[in-house]
Amino acid sequence: MRRTAVLLAVPVLLAGQGTGAARATPPVTPAADPLPSPAGSPAAPAAGSVAAPAASGVVARRAALRAADRYDETFRRYSKRYFGPAFDWRWFKAQGMAESNLDSAATSRVGARGVMQLMPATFSAIRSRRPEFGTIDDPEWNIAAGIMHDRYLWRLWERRVGDDDRFPFMFASYNAGEGTIGRAADSARAAAGVPMPAWEHVEEVAPRVPRWRYRETLDYVRKIERYHAKLRRTR
Repeated sequence: MRRTAVLLAVPVLLAGQGTGAARATPPVTPAADPLPSPAGSPAAPAAGSVAAPAASGVVARRAALRAADRYDETFRRYSKRYFGPAFDWRWFKAQGMAESNLDSAATSRVGARGVMQLMPATFSAIRSRRPEFGTIDDPEWNIAAGIMHDRYLWRLWERRVGDDDRFPFMFASYNAGEGTIGRAADSARAAAGVPMPAWEHVEEVAPRVPRWRYRETLDYVRKIERYHAKLRRTR
């Protein structure tokens, strides 16, 4: 995620694409899906291998579920605090899955850290507004800061895009910076001839927006949407 302005106009000096605040390149994440396959849908064993006993598969799935769910209470708590009790907290868990595979020790090549892949300068700016926050490497405060920044971006797009499109605009701004996505929205508005561009309009003009690694951002948004859909099916 990239931004020049962080929460309530707190300026942050950051490296990377556009005006991003959280990270300049994608985090290094494990290839494995953080959510296990539903029970009853085990992966097929490789040719020539011996299938593990059913009991072992059940134990493995339960362990994977515990690992995938270990921060659920934290996501719930700070989603409720910053977005209200009616907001679906699973959006932020899906974002954490896309950012780091829910790995609290994840570090990107440019130094973004934790579950929500925050740059230290961004976290420090957020912490200056919330001195009760602990360290960036504590999963609770990393998640809290990420969701708090999401709230800033959510409000930023209010009345600028339709309600259904605020999710992709918020997440895209987290990834690429609100300045970059603002330019993309301006291009989409002009191309579509509408006062409030839809996210699909941004996707159409994305290759023509300067200084934007648009493929990364579009893939990031789609990944969050896929994870969120999977969370809704499995929970």
